[in-house]
Amino acid sequence: MELPGSVVVWAVLSHEAVKEVLGNDNRVFGKDKKHWPALHDGTIAEDWPLRTFLHGNHINTTDGTDHRRLRDYFGDAFSPRMVAALAERVREIVTTLLDSAEAGGDEIDLVPAFTEQVPMRVICELYGVPESAHALLRQRATTVLSHTSTPEAVHIARSRLHEYLGDLVDQKRAEPGDDLTSALVHARRGEDRLSHTELVDLLCLTLLAGHETTAHALANSIVSLCTHRDQLALAARDGLWSKVVEESLRVSSPVQANPFRFSLRETTVCGVDIPRGEALLVCLGGAGTDPNQYGPTAGEFDITRQPSPHLSFAYGPHFCAGAPLARLEGRIALSGLFGRFPDLDLTVGAKDIPYRSNFVTYGPASVPARLNRR
Repeated sequence: MELPGSVVVWAVLSHEAVKEVLGNDNRVFGKDKKHWPALHDGTIAEDWPLRTFLHGNHINTTDGTDHRRLRDYFGDAFSPRMVAALAERVREIVTTLLDSAEAGGDEIDLVPAFTEQVPMRVICELYGVPESAHALLRQRATTVLSHTSTPEAVHIARSRLHEYLGDLVDQKRAEPGDDLTSALVHARRGEDRLSHTELVDLLCLTLLAGHETTAHALANSIVSLCTHRDQLALAARDGLWSKVVEESLRVSSPVQANPFRFSLRETTVCGVDIPRGEALLVCLGGAGTDPNQYGPTAGEFDITRQPSPHLSFAYGPHFCAGAPLARLEGRIALSGLFGRFPDLDLTVGAKDIPYRSNFVTYGPASVPARLNRR
């Protein structure tokens, strides 16, 4: 397929093919951009906007021992035990946002008022970022991730984001607090420690990947529930919010395409020959709605379907380290929203919901709703 900028890559679409590629990370496929000759030999322009997805030296752009080293530092902060300890604070954040919604009018746009706010507040609290900076970080993250942003705009937004996070690292080095940034700054593995650049890249990745995707996952879930009232009633009655989260992640994956994997040698994926040094766009959205994996109703939202693992958090060595936190936020936010406003509904048809202009992530730019207080 041809990406913006006339860059040709392989699209990996089926569940079987996606799992095969991701399962062979570090052996047949790699994440390090050094394995893509076209990126370095002049074939791809220096100002190609999608270079932003290859920027930095973090767990999403490294392989093998380098990747495991960075993931060891990162994984401790998002272990199931650490995430469970955040549950009460996530509930408090959700309650505060719902109190604000209840104090306002009956009509609301749930994206700026709720779905963007929950993950941004959670991750900024993890980082030790003051509330006054939340909106600014969100604005810069959106600019970096949108493929309609000009190369200049992306460069400026990413530079300013790195500058802010670099200042935050310096602050936490001098005055550590009870937050993730401080923990990473002062973490040690024997004589090893994260460099300033590694710290900033790691924080930037978490902000860009963790906030944007969770915000979309929440918004996608709300739209699905409002357009499937019988399943909303079932979820509310039986507390099936975990099923809601998993089914929404499968059918409306907030990461539609994961750029990129690079072929380390000539290989074959599901009968297709892939030369060495090629780029692959791993289409998690296609894998989630593959009828060969999920049957003829694969494209339909149905929390009663037989459980079958999805790949929305990827698979293999690069499985999303933040998955436990994203799932926790989803369960608490959705149960809180519909527990407070059980008759909440959209004010427009599902087909009229505007979506973000971004081929990598997938989620509404706006979810206009009516609270319908009882």
